[in-house]
Amino acid sequence: MYANRKAGPGPVKARCTAVALLAAAALTLTGCERGSSGGPADSTTGPAGCPAVQARARAEVRQAEKTDMPWDGPRTGPTAVSGKTVVYVAQTMTNPGVAGAANGVREAAHVIGWNVRVIDGGGTPAGIQAAMSEAVALKPSGIVVGGFDPNSTSQQVVRANEARIPLVGWHALAAPGPSRRPLLFANVTTRVQDVAAISAQWVIAHSNGHAGVVLITDASIPFARDKSELIRKELASCEGVRLLAYENIPIADASSRTPREISSLLSRFQSRWTHSVAINDLYFADAAPAFRAAGRKGSGPPFNIGAGDGDPSAFQRIESGQYQTATVPEPLSLQGWQIVDEFNRAFSGRPASGYVAPVHLATAANSRHATTWDPPGYRDGYREIWGR
Repeated sequence: MYANRKAGPGPVKARCTAVALLAAAALTLTGCERGSSGGPADSTTGPAGCPAVQARARAEVRQAEKTDMPWDGPRTGPTAVSGKTVVYVAQTMTNPGVAGAANGVREAAHVIGWNVRVIDGGGTPAGIQAAMSEAVALKPSGIVVGGFDPNSTSQQVVRANEARIPLVGWHALAAPGPSRRPLLFANVTTRVQDVAAISAQWVIAHSNGHAGVVLITDASIPFARDKSELIRKELASCEGVRLLAYENIPIADASSRTPREISSLLSRFQSRWTHSVAINDLYFADAAPAFRAAGRKGSGPPFNIGAGDGDPSAFQRIESGQYQTATVPEPLSLQGWQIVDEFNRAFSGRPASGYVAPVHLATAANSRHATTWDPPGYRDGYREIWGR
């Protein structure tokens, strides 16, 4: 950054050379620490990138981009139990993933013949606790923990367990499947490790191993926090990728905080910022005005990828080249159907299905004007199981 200064002769020149060498060494050692520079904007003839990591990333990205994979979910299970009521407690219905899964539950419940009620927690701890208390008081057949940590409503979870009301989570915990502590019949989600890995691998492949990255998370949600930590670890596997900033913006505050944070980051990093990864697509909807005000083109850079959830607005931004290039979408409707199927197994005294949907990567090239990731086969598969 001092390249235009003229160095004096003798000792001064020697000291400047030594400082420059020390600075270069420090940059190499800092790697992906917050605020480090590096990345493709600095020089494509600098760090060697990561050829082996790039090759693996490209192979994983090609596999995840496929859209014609056959239905790999359950083929057997109990027929439909009639006359059930399910309450879906939502972390916040402003979260497109939470809302999309809720819509899938409604659709599947209509097919199987159940009633569904949605209670919105409003994205605050007090609101979510109140929503869970209301849900338990209604004494439904089952309760969905929609996108929040059940440990944050531990008293309500205990009361549901004591009342023998089965709980099924959507993105409630980091791992899919049943949980003993807290007691959930099943947690429906893709594997967070897969989602984190493919989003980081897309950055590595797209940048040819040279990127300056901003990572955006919501540290108040354990699932989101774990995802962002895994993304950071995968990005660090490529020595040509630098993590410029690690921003914590709660989803509930995204609309107010994201534009300010994006403006600040653009001023701070300028052309060094080449790629972004956010744990949820909605951040890029809120970031668009700041990018636009700064004169950035919608097609990038920075090139932005959402590591979930793949709501319709994300697909629209990708299709139109408006400040988002890719998403790792959850199959939200499929997961809503799976939630209903898990409840049906619980009501029938059967174990959880154990199904986990494979990870998918959507871009303008493979989305074909779609507004959701809706893989084929699951509706017919579940109808056959339920006898509907």
